[in-house]
Amino acid sequence: MPSLFEISIRSLKGVGDTRAQLFHKLGVDSVGALLYYFPKSYEDWSKPLYIADIKGGEVCCVKGRLSATMRESRLSGNRYMVRAEVSDGYDAMRLVFFNNKYITRMLKYDTDYLFYGKATKDFSGVQMISPEFIPAECMKDSFHPVYALTAGLTNKVIQNAVKQAIEMLPERISDPLPAHIREKYKLMGLRDAIVNIHIPQSPQALNNARYRLMVEELLVLTLGIRALKQQNTEARGTNITKDFTEEFISLLPFKPTGAQRRAMEDCTRDMLTSKMPMNRLVQGDVGSGKTAIAACACYNMVKNGRQAAFMAPTEILAEQHYATLSKLFEGTDVKVGLLTGSLTASKKKQVRDSLSTGEIDIVVGTHALITEKTVFKALGLAITDEQHRFGVAQRSKLLSKGEAPHLLVMSATPIPRTLALIIYGDLDISVVDEIPPGRQTIDTLLIGSDKRQRAYGFIKKELQKGNRAYIVCPLVEEDDSELSAAEEYGAELMLEEFSDFAVGIIHGKMKYQEKEKTMLKFAQGEIQLLVATTVIEVGVDVPSATIMMIENAERFGLSQLHQLRGRVGRGQNKSYCILVSDSSSENTVKRLSVMTSTTDGFKIADEDLRLRGPGDFFGERQHGLPKLAISDFSDMETLTASQAIAEDVLSESPDLSSDVYKGLRAAIRRLFKDSQNKMN
Repeated sequence: MPSLFEISIRSLKGVGDTRAQLFHKLGVDSVGALLYYFPKSYEDWSKPLYIADIKGGEVCCVKGRLSATMRESRLSGNRYMVRAEVSDGYDAMRLVFFNNKYITRMLKYDTDYLFYGKATKDFSGVQMISPEFIPAECMKDSFHPVYALTAGLTNKVIQNAVKQAIEMLPERISDPLPAHIREKYKLMGLRDAIVNIHIPQSPQALNNARYRLMVEELLVLTLGIRALKQQNTEARGTNITKDFTEEFISLLPFKPTGAQRRAMEDCTRDMLTSKMPMNRLVQGDVGSGKTAIAACACYNMVKNGRQAAFMAPTEILAEQHYATLSKLFEGTDVKVGLLTGSLTASKKKQVRDSLSTGEIDIVVGTHALITEKTVFKALGLAITDEQHRFGVAQRSKLLSKGEAPHLLVMSATPIPRTLALIIYGDLDISVVDEIPPGRQTIDTLLIGSDKRQRAYGFIKKELQKGNRAYIVCPLVEEDDSELSAAEEYGAELMLEEFSDFAVGIIHGKMKYQEKEKTMLKFAQGEIQLLVATTVIEVGVDVPSATIMMIENAERFGLSQLHQLRGRVGRGQNKSYCILVSDSSSENTVKRLSVMTSTTDGFKIADEDLRLRGPGDFFGERQHGLPKLAISDFSDMETLTASQAIAEDVLSESPDLSSDVYKGLRAAIRRLFKDSQNKMN
């Protein structure tokens, strides 16, 4: 099989240089890569409907033959149209083809055809526009694969290329999964799986092929992530020699919850006694106090003579953590620095110089922390916040800044158990499941835009009490959408509805100083209403904010809405979240209703995964995880099987060096080729 990954896609008939470039856009450069470019769906041609049974609006297959003369006509704009009529022996159906000058030669009057497409139905009968078709006698495969396309490549071109690639498959190919694994877990062989995923012989064969390929892909992902982690756990780590946890707690202006204390003790124990560097996830809901846990770990490391790095995904979150830590350690000998992309070149150089000499003990920053220019004197602890937003390679780069430093990862986005199985397979996990005293329960309301005026009135009453409010405005798919959406909506509110109040605007395109100034005014009450984009999703803490109104709430995932909601309810006053949506989609209404029924982030995350899939957690590019071709993170059966196989494989060959796992090693290298995998 590996040899097919070395044969260019250009070797296939009908794929020249131009089409090869189009295949390249799809990530397909070789024959082997094409075989792993799986269909996104299938057309079922196995059960043709009678025309009389068609309901209209459905995609279906009809068997029939031409029953009237085809009529050709020209339209404006040099367009071309052909009308035809076919009969199934009982009823007739109209066909319309656009800009296909050869259609009159392709369809013959004495031949039965299968037509596949979307059928519409009205008072004049049934119609299909530009259906696919094949002579009924040529029908060999009932399920026709449908592939994700790019402009210039048709589904038929990909189908033809795939058929040629399948013909190149040897009868006996190297299978990454050894026979004893396939037998134990009842998995289809690789050759049969590849053939049946592209050209299913039956519904059951398709299911078996999908299951086999999904299990293999999740297995490869699991083993690859574990291998990357193993690179960072081979050394002993920079263990601390003395525990300063109680001293740190005395610095806090509040009494930590039991969950916070347990997590602090977990981290301290890892760094004090473990034979390997700490590799811990602190997972807690919005407002559960994870920053204090990270600060405790930093304090312990600094007091033991080493440095700590705290990496956040956005500048505004980095700035928030920097402000929190600076205030907390004020009056101590702990020096905190900030390193982000928006700093001036001279300021960045100053911070980096102080890091290299050891003058800065804790540095908070964004991706600027992992550039080659950033050098630490003695990095002992690396922390990443909003863990799921960083890729495997980015975490590895941060860890490479020290000699086997400890790793603490934090997430305020509760990760469903099924995803955690894959991503955090061998991480120790501390769950912070208590909310600090004084945090308010947030009432969440779902309204249509027809009730927006009433919502505005409610917001005005809260502002008159001296409280603050957020309105999150929607974005549109344009380059400057964030800027225009926030500024236009904000200006409208300033001039009309909230002309008697101080209204501010904040969005991601603003400079650091502008954002800081606006947020400071909001926190101090100079600004009462803040119109914002989702830049406020993380990192803004204003105890006097009691209302969060989110326009076009259907555009966000539940976990993101939960993050936004977490910006209010941080003080003593009753708080509210108002979701505005006019969507009539049953699934959307069901999704948004979850927000009104619970404030438990873990329940919300599980529901979001079930209703929306993993995109809300990892986005289109899965935030640094290798791009998966077929797997579904919400399929518990395949996740469980892949984990069980991983345990079997690693118990037999912990480093996968056994010859029987040569194919698995190659598969891991291919999947992680963009993740700086250093496996041999």
